[in-house]
Amino acid sequence: MLEQIRHFLLSKTFCLTILALLLAFSTIAQEKPELKIGGALRFNYNLSSWKEGQKKRGGDFGYDMFRINAKAAFKGMLLNAEYRLYSQDFGGGFLKQGWVGYNFNELDQIQIGLTQVPFGIQQYNSHNWFFNLSYYVGLEDDHDMGVKYMHTEENFEYQMAFFKNAEQLRFGDNTETSPNRYSYDITGRNKEVNQFNGKFIYKFGNECKSRLGFSLEYGGLYNLDTEEIGDHKAFAAHYEISKGKWNGKAQIITASHNPENADGESTDIVMMAAYGAPYEVAADFNMYSLAFSRNVPVKWGPISNLQVYNDFGYMQKKASGFNDSYMNVTGVLVTAGSVYTYIDYAAGYNHSWLGGNFVDDFSVGNPEAKWEARFNINIGYYF
Repeated sequence: MLEQIRHFLLSKTFCLTILALLLAFSTIAQEKPELKIGGALRFNYNLSSWKEGQKKRGGDFGYDMFRINAKAAFKGMLLNAEYRLYSQDFGGGFLKQGWVGYNFNELDQIQIGLTQVPFGIQQYNSHNWFFNLSYYVGLEDDHDMGVKYMHTEENFEYQMAFFKNAEQLRFGDNTETSPNRYSYDITGRNKEVNQFNGKFIYKFGNECKSRLGFSLEYGGLYNLDTEEIGDHKAFAAHYEISKGKWNGKAQIITASHNPENADGESTDIVMMAAYGAPYEVAADFNMYSLAFSRNVPVKWGPISNLQVYNDFGYMQKKASGFNDSYMNVTGVLVTAGSVYTYIDYAAGYNHSWLGGNFVDDFSVGNPEAKWEARFNINIGYYF
């Protein structure tokens, strides 16, 4: 028996096994965790046409937001988190996104947690600080709790996702969804549940790089009063083109919400909220958006680039008697090292954040509404 063991220890098989183990250990030992910490500090100036007192004092300048970003990677496992601190009136502190993931290979990735919903043009369907109309109804840069699979190749990419619910900050049995969040979600007496998303992009062109795609969304709406589940669904067709210093985005969305509300409650509207404040949104609508931008390189001290843009959005409400909403933002993004400054002239018609009464501008609206505007400068240091 001892002779057999001695023979094995001296055999070629044993030596090769030890060598393989040493090489494997050496490879593993060379892998080091990666961690990147970043963030931003932003300030904001605005002057609004509908605020008489503000106009008399020449506008207001104050604190906007401070955020911390963390990205980590180790052995294919990933972490991506962003926590934001706004003023108390805008919801205070909350997580914008936070997920763990895994790279199966160079083409395939999975993300689990609070991750961006794969819908429409991403990361943004806009160029300006205000985003486009799609953001204000939860269909631009939305983040929900679930799992997402992503596959990316040279000529096409697709994403599939299941979201159990939106950001869940209150865990009572019949507790309404908290309005303190970054992206707009259903609140009030309904909750988003069991949502499925699919998105496909076809990429083509050399000098003119194009991204043509479509997105689907379907999920449930659980009503706290009736304890029944309605549904909501949306479809988008979108196209983005980039050529040299130019970029263009075009998108069409159709969306509908069918809540199982208690008797006497309208099903023509749903409640949505972000930044600590809820408002009404038309349950069924079409939305059209068109956005263009152009980069202008300059050498003005620390300023290296100006990106001029115009982003337009139109919300066509389907319910009888509802008045449509519009939004247009013209502006320029000034890049100076790590400082990015958005200078925007944002105009809105039946828009809660641009001159409306805030409560029902995106639902019933006002037939006598007029265009209102906000001149806005947002200054941010990103690190």
